[in-house]
Amino acid sequence: MKYIYLNLKRFDVPEALGGVNRIVKIEEWGSFIIKNTQEQLKKYAEEAEFAMFFPELHLFRALEARSERSPIEIGCQGVFWQDVQLGGNFGAFTTDRPAAAMKAAGCEAVLIGHCEERNHIGGILEMAGSGNSQIVNRILNEEVKAAVGRGLKVLYCIGEKSVEQERWKEILSGQLEVGLKGVDRSKIVIAYEPVWSIGPGKTPADKDYISKIARFVKEKTGGMNIVYGGGLKKDNAAMIASIPEIDGGLIALTRFQGEIGFYPEEYLEIISLYLGR
Repeated sequence: MKYIYLNLKRFDVPEALGGVNRIVKIEEWGSFIIKNTQEQLKKYAEEAEFAMFFPELHLFRALEARSERSPIEIGCQGVFWQDVQLGGNFGAFTTDRPAAAMKAAGCEAVLIGHCEERNHIGGILEMAGSGNSQIVNRILNEEVKAAVGRGLKVLYCIGEKSVEQERWKEILSGQLEVGLKGVDRSKIVIAYEPVWSIGPGKTPADKDYISKIARFVKEKTGGMNIVYGGGLKKDNAAMIASIPEIDGGLIALTRFQGEIGFYPEEYLEIISLYLGR
């Protein structure tokens, strides 16, 4: 089984407000994504699982748009590291989303540890005078525990920055050992993000490097599923598919030049290329 994930980030922000949404009005955006992908994805249902991580604003519209036997699992883009406790805290986490709320909303999956989240937590720690990266992993571990405890599937992201590349084994080991400590790993898929290679003007990680990391992760975790989280796209779909140790990919942007953004028809094209159709 392959695993295809979609991180919709903030592609819903209208172009007029500085975003890259040119496809539909914001109130229709969540349902538009589902309606324009789910029927075509049904033909892959026996060979791949599909999860889409929506901004919270669009979760209900996305859920309502799912048809009978839709192959799409709806996910959220994070949960708070604490959760509601029966007879205790009833969810008083202003600005944050407890796993209980996301489960009640209908979410089936969650994205945890994406490099953007790691940068956010790490930035706060740096402002507080702490440079201990293991604290980031410990916070993410609590998020994973909260999500798994509510029955959510987890896509847990790991990856090394440019300044960490020479120590990649140490960095990834810490992210795996601390981030996955004490959790049911059967509910978790790993996404590898080569952070050092992501972004304009950077050299993408090649097949040999990705293969090396994937083998290391499988050895380190006892064979957990791992997907390429550095951006599955048209340019690399065939290459990623040719790596035996890689079990799928994470898609975000589908167009990187001109009117950049996410476009459902291009998303489907990437999946077709990856699955060899």
